[in-house]
Amino acid sequence: MKYLFVHQNFPGQYLHLVRHLAASKQDDVVFITEPNGNRIPGVRVVPYLKPKGAAADAHVAARELDAAVRRAEIVAHTAASLRQLGFTPDIIIGHHGWGELLNIRDVWPDTPVLGYLEFYYCIDGIDVGFDPEFPTHPADYPRIRAKNAVNLLALNLGAEGQTPTKWQLSTYPSWAQRSITLLPEGVNLDVCKPNVQARRRNLQIGDTVIRPNEKLITYVARDLEPYRGFHVMMRAVPHLLRARKDVRVVMVGGDGISYGMPPVEGTWRQKMLAELGDGIDPKRVLFPGRIEYPTYVAMLQRSDAHVYLSYPFVASWSLREALSTGCVVIGSDTPTVSEFVTHEQNGLLVPFFDPKRLAKTVLRVLDDAPLARRLRENARRFAEKNLAMTDYLTAYKALIAGITERGGGYSSAANRAA
Repeated sequence: MKYLFVHQNFPGQYLHLVRHLAASKQDDVVFITEPNGNRIPGVRVVPYLKPKGAAADAHVAARELDAAVRRAEIVAHTAASLRQLGFTPDIIIGHHGWGELLNIRDVWPDTPVLGYLEFYYCIDGIDVGFDPEFPTHPADYPRIRAKNAVNLLALNLGAEGQTPTKWQLSTYPSWAQRSITLLPEGVNLDVCKPNVQARRRNLQIGDTVIRPNEKLITYVARDLEPYRGFHVMMRAVPHLLRARKDVRVVMVGGDGISYGMPPVEGTWRQKMLAELGDGIDPKRVLFPGRIEYPTYVAMLQRSDAHVYLSYPFVASWSLREALSTGCVVIGSDTPTVSEFVTHEQNGLLVPFFDPKRLAKTVLRVLDDAPLARRLRENARRFAEKNLAMTDYLTAYKALIAGITERGGGYSSAANRAA
């Protein structure tokens, strides 16, 4: 079978599926992307040049759409070159977020498309306006509504859609949900697994060594920012450090902006360090930036309590990996987290905006070994039941088979609509 994947940052959400297909050596796997250094044996990567940004005089509410249609045009030209070379995929799989798929059916009108639909933006009731510390001015509402322009165009391509969680699916209008398949993402349970020896030996992260007699509190985000509750976690840390002299805190993540707005000056880490001053002991609180994956897994295996906070938004892979590794997860009581963590069963939930309650809950886990053991075991059981990579890949391939068998090109979509 011939697969064409499209994602501006190869391999994106398709790492495990692409790796699986390529390893079988039974399929032709081609991937259109912006240039980067990532490679997977058996995958033909076809790069395209990153388009220029939106026109300088474009209205602020239209800039994302402007950038998206520019990207769609370049991707379509790249796809047309593949077609001229004789390549016609049996299915096209890609992420709709950056507009790359908007023109792809003009190149192959009879090829079905499976698009990743990640999130539908709203001006209230979800992430916008969630955090009163960072209110959204009504003047910004048009820009937020316009972020759905690509979403809406994608939903009207007559293509199939997929999304990974029930809550993400619920953000879409009811009329759109009928064309979106819920496809929960999986974790490699053979890699992200408990290691009972981890807390009996030293763990090295950069130049810092965490010793067995220390209690390790972990926090992970792509970037340290409010969307992932970084400000709340930081305000909980002084309480933890005062309560126990054996606590070490490791906060993994970059200083960029993945979601939301940057602070007026500097980074969110700098802002929170300035706010908390002597409450953050640099000898006991480590900010290693982004770390190598084996070190990250070893850190989760060693963790005594893992904090995962999030606005109502897309769940991170790190939450799934923490559960799979058997971490004691203390999460925010937001739908992003509660879909994975059931309070007192496979983790503990706390109000997002209560750093004292967060610290108290972490200390409860550190002080109650039987509770910690039960939550660890249940976290792993939850992962085995709901997050197994084999189940994910089986469901993915069944979805693809169903789409290709019934067809999904322009003409067949029109026939179904009629």
